[in-house]
Amino acid sequence: MSLKRKLNRYKHHLGNQAKEEKTDPPAEKQTSMSVGFEKEWTELGVKPYVFEECYCLIREVVYPLTHVHGHYAFSELHETVRQWNNSTVSHGLSSKGYTPSQLFFFDTETTGLGGGAGNAIFLLGHARVYDDRVVIKQHLLPKPGHEAALYHSFLSEVDIQSLVTYNGKAFDWPQVKTRHTLIRDRVPKLPDFGHFDLLHGSRRLWKHKFDRVSLGTVEKEELGVVRTEDTPGYLAPMMYFHFLKEERPEIIEGVLRHNELDVLSLISLYIHLSKKILTPEQTAEANEKYAMAKWLLANRETELATAQLQELEKKPFEQSERASFDLSMQYKKQGMLKEAAALWLKLQNGEDGKTAWRAGIELAKYLEHRKRDIRAALDVTDNLLQQHGSQKFELTEKEMAGFLRRRERLERKYGRNIPRVSAENDDLRKPNISSTL
Repeated sequence: MSLKRKLNRYKHHLGNQAKEEKTDPPAEKQTSMSVGFEKEWTELGVKPYVFEECYCLIREVVYPLTHVHGHYAFSELHETVRQWNNSTVSHGLSSKGYTPSQLFFFDTETTGLGGGAGNAIFLLGHARVYDDRVVIKQHLLPKPGHEAALYHSFLSEVDIQSLVTYNGKAFDWPQVKTRHTLIRDRVPKLPDFGHFDLLHGSRRLWKHKFDRVSLGTVEKEELGVVRTEDTPGYLAPMMYFHFLKEERPEIIEGVLRHNELDVLSLISLYIHLSKKILTPEQTAEANEKYAMAKWLLANRETELATAQLQELEKKPFEQSERASFDLSMQYKKQGMLKEAAALWLKLQNGEDGKTAWRAGIELAKYLEHRKRDIRAALDVTDNLLQQHGSQKFELTEKEMAGFLRRRERLERKYGRNIPRVSAENDDLRKPNISSTL
């Protein structure tokens, strides 16, 4: 009997079996679960979220837009996003094209500070600013083995457009991705999104005055946020392990409050940084203004950055010579070589040895290639060599090799046997570089 005939012979039987299998009643889906301490959890605004045979705990807190956190009311985020949408400034923190509610202020609490699969996230906290309120949601892992419920609750309701974090690019979100990988077949996919990591901007602006640019330091020194009776972040893992043993809500309450304040501070910090970027002229402190100018340069906002540097060029401050050199290089890029050369001439004998060296090299190149004054260019290189011998500032091998090649080339152009004069009349040999410019 052929294979085809055999299959036809059993076709009716197979069809009945398939129908019988389809009539099996579906497994009952669990929609509730007793979690214990229900009254205490309710008082904290916490409700269980059941998924499959596990659950997590969700806490929701609502603030009015008029609530002030530090120096800013949450309503100011609406104005900040409006300014970004009306601005032509191109910047890594620009929320142009967004609405306030599309910014997802996000922070996690973990069982340790390291990476890898051994470090678990036990709390996912986020805040959204809507037209009439600010909503904070926290997803708490009640015990190991319930991560599917934790991430299902988190990802099922989140339409992320852009994360706003503090060190989230390096820590929080990679941790989420690591843990998600272990349960990805049971929960929704991770969304694609933009990412504003406020740690990077904070470091750029304030690393010159803070030993540690932690969120706690920035809160206190920049945002005017003072926490009272707060559970420090480094105690969160210990408090969580204590909670796992006893399951009493009051044990973890301080950690929930700490995480809540963290995400609220992200809202205020985003407003704070955005104001500084959009109105840099309002920054008074010179070192911070210089840091902002460099940040704008990194984002290719040369016009705004040049205006900042021009203002700084008139002020003596700790990094004034470096700021002047950066301004000279902007002049060079814009073809304003005469203005750039005037700054190089001033800076070549400055107190900052490395900046003086860089200015001298630029001046020598300008004299050689633009002014065609080989003698003046050679004298600038001799002056640089003398300065390096006295100040001993550090140069790389590549920098020194390039300098020596430049000097040799200038000597060949001018003539290998340069006539020397007596030391007392040496100034007669040197040209007046100022007049050459």
